[in-house]
Amino acid sequence: MKIVEVPADWPANEEAALAVQDELRERVVLDEPGPPPGTGPVTGVDVAYDDARDIVAAAAVVLDAATLEVVAQSTAIGRVSFPYVPGLLAFREMPTVLAALEALPVPPGLVVCDGYGRAHPRRFGLASHLGVVTGLPAIGVAKNPFVFTHGELGDRRGDFAPLRADDGEEVGRALRTQSGVKPVYVSAGHRVTLETACAHVLHLTPRFRIPETTRHADALCRKALLEASGS
Repeated sequence: MKIVEVPADWPANEEAALAVQDELRERVVLDEPGPPPGTGPVTGVDVAYDDARDIVAAAAVVLDAATLEVVAQSTAIGRVSFPYVPGLLAFREMPTVLAALEALPVPPGLVVCDGYGRAHPRRFGLASHLGVVTGLPAIGVAKNPFVFTHGELGDRRGDFAPLRADDGEEVGRALRTQSGVKPVYVSAGHRVTLETACAHVLHLTPRFRIPETTRHADALCRKALLEASGS
């Protein structure tokens, strides 16, 4: 089993990681519309941890956006590359996620992260970080709203309510993907508008609350972690 190495210049502490966030955040692009929903490839990325062994497994699964059929997938196993610090979780998994993306035999297209983009305390969650580093369009789809709140939203599929920062900025949306089911929390990461991000999420959730990209990537990274932990 090949273990992804942590880069020699990877931030080793919170101060260094915050400095990297500050630098990279300036490169985020939020005024490109992004690829049209239902076209081209779309890739889900997700990770699973074995804290006892300090191992992280990452998976990247490419779907044909038109049919939502899996066309390619890859995994990578690495060491956890940073301590647990809320707001800096991308630094724990980024080298392994990048390795999984690089192992794909086809271009990933739009990347859908199980996490945040702009809807992050420092406006730079995993989707933004990954997008800037790779140059790929990326969005974040989280199961919980992290530090932001929202008002009431309707009960029907497609209803949404803005996630607002203290200064009033709309950093994301609580989006109802299935009628009568808890919403997900969508934010633009890089090279995609929030409007387009929400349209992608609705296209990717024909049956379940969570996007098909995330569902496939979650199952694959858990399988990879089990295999790695048993070897």
